[in-house]
Amino acid sequence: MDQPVKGPASYFPSIERKYGRPIAEWQELIRVHMPAKHMELVNMLKSEHQVGHGHANALVASVLASKK
Repeated sequence: MDQPVKGPASYFPSIERKYGRPIAEWQELIRVHMPAKHMELVNMLKSEHQVGHGHANALVASVLASKK
């Protein structure tokens, strides 16, 4: 039985639907802007790409978690 997706990845299907770009593309965009603080990256997505706060936060959190 598949476990439900939890954490930031639970937002990925709706992010792809709403903004029309694959998650890998968003993650690469975030990596290009690193190093930067979490909220700086969130604000970049919000201001430059009109991504909602929750979606931007989930994308940034997923990238930063993968760096650990």
